[in-house]
Amino acid sequence: MFQVSRTTPAYYLTSVAHKRLTVFRSDSIKQIVCEAFDEARISGVIMIFAYVIMPDHTHVISDSRRKIKDVLRFLNGISAKRVLDHLKENDYETSLAKLRIQERDFKHKYSVYEHHPNAFEVYGEDTFCRR
Repeated sequence: MFQVSRTTPAYYLTSVAHKRLTVFRSDSIKQIVCEAFDEARISGVIMIFAYVIMPDHTHVISDSRRKIKDVLRFLNGISAKRVLDHLKENDYETSLAKLRIQERDFKHKYSVYEHHPNAFEVYGEDTFCRR
């Protein structure tokens, strides 16, 4: 059992959509993100206590068994891949054009999320520490 305490914090993670675009406003995209978070939870062995999907960002509260960067890599990586696959498969060229970025070393052409998420460790007794 995981218990938030002074020595075992939970993570409060906020990931913002690229250029604050309202990527997550449709029900179909929200469902894709929900399923992707579940996939990330299983494959990354991450506990997710709660999450909310807003039109241009997500919030997740998870355990701290992994490093923050690893939790974000699973959550954002899998959800971004699933969203982009959906947009490509359904020929949403206008949406893809808005997410287009300059190609990088790994040949990524699109970005669903900004690369500077907000992450806080949440400790017992209502104490927050920004990371």
